[in-house]
Amino acid sequence: MRFRVEREALGEAVTWVARALPSRPVVPVLSGLLLQAGDDELTLSCFDYEVSARARIEAKVEEAGDALVPGRLLADIIRSLPPLDVEIASDADMIGLSCGTAEFGLISLPLAEYPALPEPPAPAGTVEGGVLAVAAAQVVPAASRDDTLPMLTAVCLEVDGETLTLAATDRYRLAVRQLGWEPAEPGLRAVAMVPARTLNDVARTMSGAPSVTVAFGMGGTKDRAGAATPGDGLVSFEGGSRRLTARLVAGEFIKYQSRFPAEFGSTATLPAGPFTEAVRRVSLAADRASPVRLTFSPDSVLVEAHTEGRARAREIVSCDFEGGEKVISFSPQLLLDGLVAAAAAAAGSQPGAGTGAGTAGAGAADPVQVRMEFSTAAKPALITWAGDGGVQPGQASFRYLVAPLRIPGRE
Repeated sequence: MRFRVEREALGEAVTWVARALPSRPVVPVLSGLLLQAGDDELTLSCFDYEVSARARIEAKVEEAGDALVPGRLLADIIRSLPPLDVEIASDADMIGLSCGTAEFGLISLPLAEYPALPEPPAPAGTVEGGVLAVAAAQVVPAASRDDTLPMLTAVCLEVDGETLTLAATDRYRLAVRQLGWEPAEPGLRAVAMVPARTLNDVARTMSGAPSVTVAFGMGGTKDRAGAATPGDGLVSFEGGSRRLTARLVAGEFIKYQSRFPAEFGSTATLPAGPFTEAVRRVSLAADRASPVRLTFSPDSVLVEAHTEGRARAREIVSCDFEGGEKVISFSPQLLLDGLVAAAAAAAGSQPGAGTGAGTAGAGAADPVQVRMEFSTAAKPALITWAGDGGVQPGQASFRYLVAPLRIPGRE
């Protein structure tokens, strides 16, 4: 094997694939990154029986071949190289790498012991990369990080014809996002439990792809001899020259549609930027157990927090409010996650971009409005984008249901 490739292109591909390498591989060979050169193309991939990643880049291939090299070491080496073409060649059990005056020699790992990448399931449909990235970034923060409850660490992907719904919960909040997409079959209905970490990687790395093909179902693998092996449930995301696959999470997601109340007694419409920044500032005075308390009046909301014996903060933001219940408290981070995600639904960009405008001062005009609805201080509140017409009539495309924090605040 011998080929030459641009250092920048190689660095991006190696870094992306190496991100999927296991931190503690069960067997040493799974720490390897597979290089396959041929037809003026280099394919880089990895697989640890749970997650696989594959990227393709252009290369000047003088001699086709395959090699398995230590993945994280290769990534560190590529990052340190000067901006010149990189030449890689194999010689017996050594892989030589040269770039300018720098030369490295890596001992290749046993290729015969490396598992073949899983075959992706049949495509379920396609969606614009940027739209999927925003949706994933809105929903993923609501997934649990507690591996003792695997079902809660997943994002539920539900297909209903031309509508794709993403939902996640950690029991304290529930985030749901609907978006339009092109199903592989008209009227397709399916559900898949996708690891939140996998969807998060897709959001970060495939946002620039014109379209992302999503596939999930029963996938199979083949050994090095080409013999088929039984497959478990797999999900695959493929956009541009990159493909990421992972095993689906076993279990059944909660019946989340029934968790949303049909109506609320109080409604507040707030400027996204000023309100989000006020919550962010005031929460500096709260500790982990302290809430941010919101006290509404017809034309403003008082945002306040305190830590006994340490600090207190308060700020007033203009808003439109109607309702009987005027006070409700939340965990600062859970509230901020919902506000940023709701604003992103309006901004059409990654969470955070929608709150950048109009944050120069608490009274600055902000074109993005978020809506908060609740009935009592003890029942969950709903956060949406005020102008969200939704994929389905009468239902916002993004909904964030968050439980209040019932800790008495100081008067």
